[in-house]
Amino acid sequence: MIWERAPYRISDDPAVVDLSLVHEFLATSYWARGIPRETVARGIAHSLPFSIFLGDRQVGFARVVTDRATFAYLADVFVIEEQRGRGLGVWLVETALAHPELQGLRRWLLATRDAHGLYRKFGFTDVADPSTLLTRHDPDIYSR
Repeated sequence: MIWERAPYRISDDPAVVDLSLVHEFLATSYWARGIPRETVARGIAHSLPFSIFLGDRQVGFARVVTDRATFAYLADVFVIEEQRGRGLGVWLVETALAHPELQGLRRWLLATRDAHGLYRKFGFTDVADPSTLLTRHDPDIYSR
């Protein structure tokens, strides 16, 4: 699908993702520092990606890891620095949440260290009982 807000457009087509841009951004992010390019490619292939473009140039990205029935994890949301402040991050999240294949899900989850305000606009809240969530982390895969 394609969504348009001139001069920008969002596509959920995995074939149009600029893997170099996404990998470069993620590999220097606090949440995926050092992530290998192959891992980024595999993650995109097994997710529902959202790429935002200005003309032919990708300027933002998000992806949803989901079973498309009960659960979705919103991940890797970013807009390149020179395009920030234009509401593009809000539009990416809005588009992902409204995607036809992601309606009626029981639960959405995400992790963020610095964008709580953005996600609260869409109904995300702190986990009511963090003791119900567990995590498994292998720091040897790539540093975080």
